[in-house]
Amino acid sequence: MTSQILSHIDSPEDLRLLDPKQLLNLAEEIRETIIDTVSVTGGHLAPCLGVVELTLALHYIFDTPTDKLVWDVGHQVYTHKLITGRRDQFHTLRQYKGISGFPKREESPYDTFNTGHSSTSISAALGISLAKYLKGDTARAIAVIGDGSMTGGMAFEALNQAGHLDKNLIVILNDNEMSIAPNVGALSTFLSRKLSGKTIVHIKKEMESFLKGFHSVGENILQVLKKSEESFKGFFTPGMLFEALKFEYIGPIAGHDLPALLETFENVRDHHDGPVLIHVLTTKGKGYVPAEQNPGAFHGVGPFNKATGIPLPPKTKTPPSYTQIFGETMVDLAEKDPRVVAITAAMPAGTGLVEFSEKFPDRFFDVGIAEQHGVTFAAGLATEGILPVVAVYSTFFQRAMDQIIHDVCLPNLPVTFAIDRGGVVGADGATHHGVFDLSFFRFIPNMVFMAPKDEEELRNMLYTATFLPGPSAVRYSRGNGLGVPLSEGYEKLAIGKGELLQEGTDVLLLPIGNRVAPAMEAAEGLQKLGISAAVINPRFITPLDGDLICQWAEKIGKVVTIEDNVKKGGFGSGILELFARRKLQVDCTVLGIPDIFMEHGPQSTLWQLAKIDPPAIIQAAMDLQE
Repeated sequence: MTSQILSHIDSPEDLRLLDPKQLLNLAEEIRETIIDTVSVTGGHLAPCLGVVELTLALHYIFDTPTDKLVWDVGHQVYTHKLITGRRDQFHTLRQYKGISGFPKREESPYDTFNTGHSSTSISAALGISLAKYLKGDTARAIAVIGDGSMTGGMAFEALNQAGHLDKNLIVILNDNEMSIAPNVGALSTFLSRKLSGKTIVHIKKEMESFLKGFHSVGENILQVLKKSEESFKGFFTPGMLFEALKFEYIGPIAGHDLPALLETFENVRDHHDGPVLIHVLTTKGKGYVPAEQNPGAFHGVGPFNKATGIPLPPKTKTPPSYTQIFGETMVDLAEKDPRVVAITAAMPAGTGLVEFSEKFPDRFFDVGIAEQHGVTFAAGLATEGILPVVAVYSTFFQRAMDQIIHDVCLPNLPVTFAIDRGGVVGADGATHHGVFDLSFFRFIPNMVFMAPKDEEELRNMLYTATFLPGPSAVRYSRGNGLGVPLSEGYEKLAIGKGELLQEGTDVLLLPIGNRVAPAMEAAEGLQKLGISAAVINPRFITPLDGDLICQWAEKIGKVVTIEDNVKKGGFGSGILELFARRKLQVDCTVLGIPDIFMEHGPQSTLWQLAKIDPPAIIQAAMDLQE
C-alpha cells in the first residue's frame, strides 16, 4: 500500500486536521507499515496491531504532549512512534543506533515515561497528575494498560491510591482477551457512550445535589439509586470492581470502532473529573490474519515472511537455545520426581515451559505478571516438601528482590531460580538486559548460584540445584547453545567446585557462564601471540572455588575476569574480594558491562562494545604482560 496520508503526519497536530474517514484510512496505512517493518526487523507485532485505532483516537482527542500519555510495558507503541515524528526512522526500529521498541524520553517529548516492565503506568500517570495539580496545571494524564498488566499487584496499589486521592486521572484498560456477544455488546455500547455523555453526567450530579439537601432521607435514596445503577451496569460489565475503587467506569468500548472511541474520549475529556477508567476491547494482531489466529506467537517475533507469517529460517543450522534445553530438562526431572513443579510469570513460552505445562498441568503454575507473588508462592510450596523451580527472565527477577531475600533465603528454603536471559539480550535494549543478577544474587546468604558454560552444564546445574536442601539459582543467557553433545543422565556437581579447562603460565582467565567459550577462543589467540593462558570455569558465583582460583592466581600473578554483567558488585568484584581476604597480591583486570545502561543492538555488537568478546579479552591479557 502506498502511503497517502501517513507521509504527511509529522505530529499529532497534523493528525487533528484529518476528518474521521481519513483517520480510518490512516489506520490501514499504519497497519501495513508496521507489518512491513516488523517482518524485516522483528518486534512486538500483535500488541501494536491491536491498538492502532486506540492510539489514533487518544492523540486526536487529547492535547499531546501537553496531555501526558503513559504506556504500560510500552511494547505497543509503534503507531504512537509513527505519528509523533519518527516515521522516517521507523525502519531502524530495534536496530543498533535506531529507534527503541519502547517509549524513551530521550527520543521524543511524546514519550512521557520510560517503560519496558509491566504494571507501572497507573503509578506513573498518577504521579504526573498529582504534580500537575500541585502546580495548578489542568492538563490530563492518561495511562494505557493491558489486561495482562492488570495482573500485576502494582497496578492495583496505584488504583487504590488514585481512588483515595480523587484527582483527575484517566486509565485506559486495553482488554484484548475478553469477547462479548453482539446483543451484550450493543447494550454495553449504549451504557458506556450514553452514560458518559454531557446530559446524563449533568443530570446525575444535579440529582445527587438535590437529594443530599434532604439530609439522611435523601442520602438513603441516593444510595439506593446508586446501587441500582451499579447493579444494572455491573451485571453486564466488570465496572463494579473499579467503581469499588472509586473510579468512574466506562465501557466496554469496541476498541477498533474509531467513531465510538472518539466520542467516548471527547466526553471524558470535557465532562468528567476525578479518576475514570475506560474499558476498551481490542483484538490482538488486528488486521493481519496470522497474528489474529495466533497472537501469542506474534507477540514478539523475529523477521518473518509477510505473505505467510512463517518465521525466516536461520542462515545456518543452529543448536537448540538454552531456554529450550531448560524446558526439556524440566520435563525430564518432573518425570523422575513428582515433587518437581514449575512456576513462571506470564511467560510459559518465553521460558520454555509449554511442554511442561501440557504434560504436568497440575504441577505448572503461571502466576501472571506477579513475580513477587510467584517467589513467595514458591516458598510456601517449599515448606511442604515440594521442589519449585521459578523460571523468570533476569530483568524481571529484579522485581522480586525482597521476596527472594526475605521469603526464600532467610528461611533457607529449597527454591530454585532459573534465571533466563542473563546478560545482554539484544533488540529489546536497556529495560530487558539481564546484566545485574550476578551482582544482586551473589550477596544473599544461603544462596548457591551457578552459571553454565554450555547446554550440557546447564542440565547438570539444574539437576544439582533442584535437589539441594536450600535456595539455588542457575543463570543462563538468551540465544543458542554451543552444540555440545548431551548425556542421557545427569552429573551432580560438587557445590562450590570449579574446573580447570586449560593450564597456562602467563595469565589466568576467569570467565563465568556465557563468557567461557569466548575466553577459550581468546586463549587460543593468545597462544598464537606467544602468551600462555590458563582458563578456569568457576561454575559457581557463590560459593566460589577459592582454593582452585587462588592456587592458579598466585602461581601466575596476572588475572582477567570476564562476565556478561555489570562490573560493579559482579563476579569480578567477588574475585577481588577473594584475593583481598586471602591477601593475594596479583594484577587483576575486571571485564564486564561498564557503568552505563547498554543500548539495544545485536548481542555480538553489545559484547564488543562492552569489551567482553575474544579480541577484548586478548587485549586485556596482553596489557597485563607489559
